[in-house]
Amino acid sequence: MHVAMIGTGYVGLVSGACFADFGHIVTCIDKDASKIERLKSGGIPIYEPGLDTLVARNVEAGRLFFDTDAAKAVKEADAVFIAVGTPSRRGDGYADLSYVYAAAEEIAALVDGFTLVVTKSTVPVGTGDEIEAIVKRVRPEAEVAVVSNPEFLREGAAIEDFKRPDRVVVGTENERAREVMRELYRPLYLNETPIVFTSRRTSELIKYAANAFLAMKITFINEIADLCEAVDADVQQVARGIGLDNRIGGKFLHAGPGYGGSCFPKDTLALVRTARSAGAPLELIETTVKVNDERKKAMAHKVIKAVNGQDLAGRTIGVLGLTFKPNTDDMRDAPSLDIVPALQAAGAKVQAFDPEGHEAEHMLKDVAFKSDPYDVAEGADALVIITEWDQFRALDLDRIKLLMKKPLMVDLRNIYKPDDMRARGFTYTSVGRGSV
Repeated sequence: MHVAMIGTGYVGLVSGACFADFGHIVTCIDKDASKIERLKSGGIPIYEPGLDTLVARNVEAGRLFFDTDAAKAVKEADAVFIAVGTPSRRGDGYADLSYVYAAAEEIAALVDGFTLVVTKSTVPVGTGDEIEAIVKRVRPEAEVAVVSNPEFLREGAAIEDFKRPDRVVVGTENERAREVMRELYRPLYLNETPIVFTSRRTSELIKYAANAFLAMKITFINEIADLCEAVDADVQQVARGIGLDNRIGGKFLHAGPGYGGSCFPKDTLALVRTARSAGAPLELIETTVKVNDERKKAMAHKVIKAVNGQDLAGRTIGVLGLTFKPNTDDMRDAPSLDIVPALQAAGAKVQAFDPEGHEAEHMLKDVAFKSDPYDVAEGADALVIITEWDQFRALDLDRIKLLMKKPLMVDLRNIYKPDDMRARGFTYTSVGRGSV
């Protein structure tokens, strides 16, 4: 089948490359000419493990193409996917749908014959209705079915998530559209992947509800971690104890500095705004947003307390990890963007390292960026782990101790064991496990 993917951001590029690997002919389209030229020359604008190899293989096989002009690809397409950004709108937190609607207008003018217009972008309930209205206004005679097909890709594991998903959700009541979507995802039938067909509005809400629930789960265990510190309990053992209950599950029960990234912050906020507008406020999600925002700032105070309990004037703080999670270069709403400035405001000099957080150099001011964890440790009064990259899990702690002014570590991801840190002579603070 022929697929046109409007947008070569994280969702569009991963989805396009994976559809091509399924055997479809895919053209990824973007108005950013420099990005398209980079992709044509073999460059990848985002960091996602395995994506460079996947793209190269399908380009070489003649199944994956890149272009700034949508005309040819849309005319030939059986399905045109909208995979553009839906950032939070400034001022009110609603999802900014201007890119989605602009794409819909462009697609409507170009379609030829029966075509699916599929929203991969995360969009509020009712967006598909508006896309359908735009198509009818621009081309009343067009044979178009508007379908919702939300993505559930985890950054750092997106290719695996696309090819071996828990489920595929398709929102349409058009049987012809269902058949096209079944054919697009036919390779997944070998894995017996559930394909859930719903109404379009239901599909749109499923995506937001899923992200909001996971964000709430993270926030829940973070608050339990605070309670554990107050009553001398261990949050990791609590998480294991409740996670073994099949009704709860162990995923997303890892205490830390709060959630970030491209999805949870904007999607929870957009869902809150949508619910308020519909007259059905979601107080649990509103509280989740508030608690998560406060938590990131509280983590800086945790560091200050661990160092001396007052201020950090004249102190050097080493920071390991800046991206919102490992195996991605995504800095959007990363906890480090709140923690580092707060440490600096307390008087600290900050030196940091992240394997892929190059964008941090443009987003964090007056930070000394180092080449590896040991450069970060050199001369530091404290070492703070914000992102749990694998290479931080097996540091040469004896070397780290010799390099630091004081052997003090604040581990906001609980990747080390308190007893081990005690044995090596470290003063060690983690989340929900007390201090050593």
